Amino acid sequence: MRNQSDLEESGAILSRRECLGKLALPTAGALFAAALTVKEAAAAAPAKPASNDNDRGTRVYNIRSFGAKGDGTTLDTAALQAAIDACNRDGGGTVLVPAGTFVIGTTELKSNVTLHIAASGKLLGSGDGKQYHAVDAIPLRGDTTLNDGNWALLFAVSANHVAIEGPGTIDGQGAQFHPAVRGTQPPSGLGGNRRPYHVLVYRCDDFSVRNISLLDCAYHSVRIIQSKRVHLDSIYIHNRVNGNNDGFHLISAQYVTISNCIVKSQDDACAMFGSCQNITITNSYFSTRWSVFRFGGGQVENIAVSNCLLSEVDGCPIKFQGDPGSRFENISFSNLMLKDVTGPISISIGGRLPAPDDKTPVVARNISFSNIHGTVTTDPAQLSESTITSGYNPGERHSCIVLNCVNDSILENISFSDIHLIFGGGGTAEDAATRDVPLIFGEYFRLGAMPAYGLYARNARGITLQNVRFQVSSPDLRPAMILDHVDDVAVNGFSVQGNPEAESVLRFISSTHVLMTATRVLTPSPVFLQLEGAGNDGIIVEGGDLSRASAPLALKSGATEKAVRLRNIS
Repeated sequence: MRNQSDLEESGAILSRRECLGKLALPTAGALFAAALTVKEAAAAAPAKPASNDNDRGTRVYNIRSFGAKGDGTTLDTAALQAAIDACNRDGGGTVLVPAGTFVIGTTELKSNVTLHIAASGKLLGSGDGKQYHAVDAIPLRGDTTLNDGNWALLFAVSANHVAIEGPGTIDGQGAQFHPAVRGTQPPSGLGGNRRPYHVLVYRCDDFSVRNISLLDCAYHSVRIIQSKRVHLDSIYIHNRVNGNNDGFHLISAQYVTISNCIVKSQDDACAMFGSCQNITITNSYFSTRWSVFRFGGGQVENIAVSNCLLSEVDGCPIKFQGDPGSRFENISFSNLMLKDVTGPISISIGGRLPAPDDKTPVVARNISFSNIHGTVTTDPAQLSESTITSGYNPGERHSCIVLNCVNDSILENISFSDIHLIFGGGGTAEDAATRDVPLIFGEYFRLGAMPAYGLYARNARGITLQNVRFQVSSPDLRPAMILDHVDDVAVNGFSVQGNPEAESVLRFISSTHVLMTATRVLTPSPVFLQLEGAGNDGIIVEGGDLSRASAPLALKSGATEKAVRLRNIS
């Protein structure tokens, strides 16, 4: 083999001096400068890592690099799933959905993956039902709260540290899953409980959805089941193209925060079923045909709702229904503005229609409502921005705040403070004449109008009203408040509107230990308080201005004067 010196002597390799000498001067200068630049860059660059694993968990996986087209037509499910799988396999990171419209079917999210949808990026749910499948790992039996199906566009099962973030969009094309005629197949071929959710999460820990638009789902938009540390922030949901179009639907979820969201749904805007615990909901806007905050059983505790706007809500903005064995405890609602709602609050516990054989009591206690203002409509309209027709039950037109306890359940320690509601009115003498509301509860008062326009309470104890004002926007012949077999009530600073044609402003039926102070009757009325039944006892009305009532007291159905004391009233 020829050595270096032999090659130089033969001219096969030129020395550095000879090479420069043979080059034109400008060329030599350029090469010399380039050499210096490369040398300087090499000196400035950090040392090459011993392993290329230093960026594991931080890498970005663009789904176009995995074959996604994003043309709004090509099915990109496989490419999206491949990117998620690679990200998860490499220890996590970010899966990027760039600009474009990417059509997908059922896709699984996995641990340590953040799905980031760019501002001009969209995941479009396929309108072909064959692109979806059930998530078999999520059971449908054994827990009645899971019976709504297990199909989804995006799902996660037993995954940790997962996030979906925008500012892009997920569009479920939910209208493709709604039949044009009841009883026929929808365009997608999937209906009923086989409709896919936008996001379905089961037994996950640390799951986030943030800063994203979720549009036109076929079913519930975000369904969270038996998961912990869930954060839902700055989400826009518009879900009004199908029946059961819930916004958020939580089932036995714990340590959940919902904040800064706008939810326009067809069904429950924020349902909490099962044993939901340690949940905060704040700084959000909700509108729906059915209810906003709906509680449906389980061991529910430590829930705080605050600083929310509830507009155009038909059905009942705040609703509790508990079957035997349920418990609702330590729950607060504060700083809420209501506009054109029906209801507006219903705690109705003891069993569904008909009354169950299981007599295990339901417990609802330590629930507070404070600083709530707004209007309650008697004429719920067709829901705006909706593609399907929404009707209403007759009882919704003349509803009120309801505290209803049946089947020996326990409803206690319910407080209302700084409440100002203007009810639509319109209650008739026939509505007011109702004395025996059936000892069952029906969803949204399907049995007809409630007998009071403001508050109806039955079989409850420990009720507090502080600085509460009830008014009507049109004449109403019903009492503003009815206490029916209620014990231990404190009312202070109650301002209430009556009607000169009504029987009375208030009606107490076999109720005990009631203290009313600083009460004001705002309009002419024949009677302030009508007692009915021999079971009334320990009622004190002290102070206040009852001058607009022709008489302070009326007695019916065996009620006696010894049951009540009137002191220092004008």
